[in-house]
Amino acid sequence: MKILSYNVNGIRAAMRKDMLGWLQTTDADVVCIQETKANKDQVELEAIEAAGYPYHYWFSAQKKGYSGVAIFCKQEPKHIEYGTGIESMDFEGRNIRVDFDRVSVMSLYLPSGTNIARLEHKLAFMKLFQAYINTLKKELPNLVICGDYNICHEAIDIHNPVSNKNSSGFLPIERKWIDDFIKSGFIDSFRHLNKEPDQYTWWSYRANSRANNKGWRIDYNMVSRPLQENIKRAVILPAAVHSDHCPHMVELAF
Repeated sequence: MKILSYNVNGIRAAMRKDMLGWLQTTDADVVCIQETKANKDQVELEAIEAAGYPYHYWFSAQKKGYSGVAIFCKQEPKHIEYGTGIESMDFEGRNIRVDFDRVSVMSLYLPSGTNIARLEHKLAFMKLFQAYINTLKKELPNLVICGDYNICHEAIDIHNPVSNKNSSGFLPIERKWIDDFIKSGFIDSFRHLNKEPDQYTWWSYRANSRANNKGWRIDYNMVSRPLQENIKRAVILPAAVHSDHCPHMVELAF
């Protein structure tokens, strides 16, 4: 099973840049989308279906043009879970999950912490999310949580760790959270198979950052530990340029 994750920074804009044409070349079975910035009725759904994804599920924010997640599937899942049931999380449209017989796949969009108020919201969100996942894993041990975590875990995951040490997304408290999250029973699938530096998933639009590869790795496909032996491949796909993020994929063999 090929599972692709992509923060598209606006699904309609990405589709105008031929994201769907590119997507067909990946042959992904499940596609987790973050930051759709659209409601389902604003999107050309027929084009998604024509690209090979007849099953698509959307969870949008209450605020129009903001946040939002979706999952596209080649095969019909046996269950779809919209949100987490936690009101303070769900109104921003940040979590959707599909369950198959052998694995459950989640599309997650954690908040950024661009100011004090948003950082406090992010930290509260992360605490609630960890508790939610601790409970969920008891029911669904084979879990893949894909998405934009808005956190760089280690110094290798950011282009200049020294100058960014006080930047939101690389704060010690954020890094500790993602470290604890992994220790709670997950594998960073990309880092599990790839140890090379200069591998990023997001670049600022400023200062020609992408061309100079001054990026951050803030997007992950986290795989629960019972699936460790099933991880066959994990890649970042920076050639895709439909967004300020790039897609990343994990392939599981059953």
